[in-house]
Amino acid sequence: MTTTPTHTGGDPMPEPITSGADLLDRLRAALTRYVILPTEEAADAVTLWIAATHAQPAWAHAPRLVIRAPEKRCGKSRLLDVVEATCHEPFITVNSSSAAVYRSISDDPPTMLVDEADTIFGPKADGNEDLRGLLNAGHQRNRPAKRYDAATNRVESIPTFAMAALAGIGAMPDTIEDRAVVVRMRRRSPGETVSPYRHRRDRPPLRQLAADLSTWLRADLATLEAAEPAMPVEDRAADTWEPLVAVADHAGGNWPDRARAAVLALTAEADDAGQPSPRVRLLTDCRAAFGGAPALSTAVLLDRLKADPEAPWATVGPAGLTAMRLGAILREYDIRSANIRFPDGTQAKGYNRIDFADAWSRYCPGVEAPEPPSEGDVLPFPGGSRPSRPSIISAGQAGTAPIPGTA
Repeated sequence: MTTTPTHTGGDPMPEPITSGADLLDRLRAALTRYVILPTEEAADAVTLWIAATHAQPAWAHAPRLVIRAPEKRCGKSRLLDVVEATCHEPFITVNSSSAAVYRSISDDPPTMLVDEADTIFGPKADGNEDLRGLLNAGHQRNRPAKRYDAATNRVESIPTFAMAALAGIGAMPDTIEDRAVVVRMRRRSPGETVSPYRHRRDRPPLRQLAADLSTWLRADLATLEAAEPAMPVEDRAADTWEPLVAVADHAGGNWPDRARAAVLALTAEADDAGQPSPRVRLLTDCRAAFGGAPALSTAVLLDRLKADPEAPWATVGPAGLTAMRLGAILREYDIRSANIRFPDGTQAKGYNRIDFADAWSRYCPGVEAPEPPSEGDVLPFPGGSRPSRPSIISAGQAGTAPIPGTA
């Protein structure tokens, strides 16, 4: 166990910098002293995010930290206090003007901190369009804001790149959470205890820890900038988590394994809790509506979509989802209606299942659907007739009928 050296006068001195892994251990211990994190992986993720703020010039992406809770008194503001005390140059934006925030961002930006984030994104967000734009754009380098300066008659490019932590009740917009490490706080149970945080007493030693983190990471910015850590996720998730994994790899010890475990745990949690966009929801619901049918008329497809009491389609507009609106959304995925002649002799506008296959595989691959019907299956058809053996009569497009077992 490391003993803490003292000055001659007896005042405690800061612990010496030993290794990156030790610094991360100390930071994690400070977090869990004052805050109950929902999981071990969440505690590791927040630790690595804070450390990554001290090396912002090395990163191509600036991951957000979203601290959300379903109710008050879940520790989100206390966690933000500890983040403020240990991150790189904290900048509180709650009462800051947009101009002040923009002018504070440089090549070595501060860390933006927003408590009560509904002032930026929620019903009270009027007048904060500039801050919302900054938080959305600032995840990636080279996404400057453009402003016209009437005094100089010139267009200015204002940098937006900066790491940011946001705390609030409920979910943040998808544009934020898709670029964020999301920590879902919860109220402490009766058996869970933490140490009280007192700003005047506890912040100074935490700022010293922040200084130690900065000294360690700033000495190796070139190494961190060149790092290409093996990532257990892809695409935007990899962009978001790469700085954290790079810090863990640089620290060594058991942190590389812990970082990747945190990536997998928190991204899986986000996937489980996340809501698909309305367009992806429509694709998924169309897949369920088709069942095993090779084709459906537009009228039948709409009826089935609007019949689901948990789906939004019955309340989209005064009369629910319309054929025109359905067609407009599906055309974004290169899915178009066609004239389909059904085996009972009727002909109607409708959609072929095969035209959805590419979109389903790309946007909702995890959704299972019944296999297409075999030749001997008995299917009902529009108009109420039920042939003993369905046959597809092509009129330029293949077609058939509703899901087995429905009228």
